[in-house]
Amino acid sequence: MIQELRESYGAQFEEALLAEIAQVGTYKEVQAGHKLMEIGEYIKGMPLLISGVIKVLREDSDGDELLLYYLEQGDTCSMTMSCCMGQTRSEIRAIAETDARLIMIPIRKMEEWTAKYRSWRNFVFDSYNSRLNEMLQTIDSIAFMNMDERLEKYLKEKARVNDEHIIRNTHQEIAYDLHSSRVVISRLLKKMEQLGKIELHRNYIKILDL
Repeated sequence: MIQELRESYGAQFEEALLAEIAQVGTYKEVQAGHKLMEIGEYIKGMPLLISGVIKVLREDSDGDELLLYYLEQGDTCSMTMSCCMGQTRSEIRAIAETDARLIMIPIRKMEEWTAKYRSWRNFVFDSYNSRLNEMLQTIDSIAFMNMDERLEKYLKEKARVNDEHIIRNTHQEIAYDLHSSRVVISRLLKKMEQLGKIELHRNYIKILDL
């Protein structure tokens, strides 16, 4: 575990903190699609992502989802930290976008390390800032972008975090992430195919020119 921590967080944390994380953290491997966190649950630990991608979603009163942001190697979820520190229920759903490896940090250590390690304190503040900026971008895209622009942005980001030009999601799954309907998404994807931006296949979408 300590070597993986050094590779992912060695540039951010001093050796003493890395050693403590390795001592108290719980190592987990999860498969793509695994639900790491559910809305309404009490959070018992904070994840440090070693590899893979996790998507974080919100849900409205009708049960419809909206993708907020992705977590990647070296990231953590500031909303998780907020719930941990305040001992409140989770307001987000976290699902593994790809196979992932992570280390869960117990709540009791978070405040202790904030006082003890400047690097941890800076990491927490930087994480809050990064996630806030990503959520503001999500709000901006909803408020100021047409659905076709949002869909194109979504496909680009999906391809980037998965490091491939194949999107292995159904039209319905994409609609859930964008808080839209399958009919609208299918129509826009067909239009993008006609423009030569993508190819539509039975079980996947191939990005050509976005």
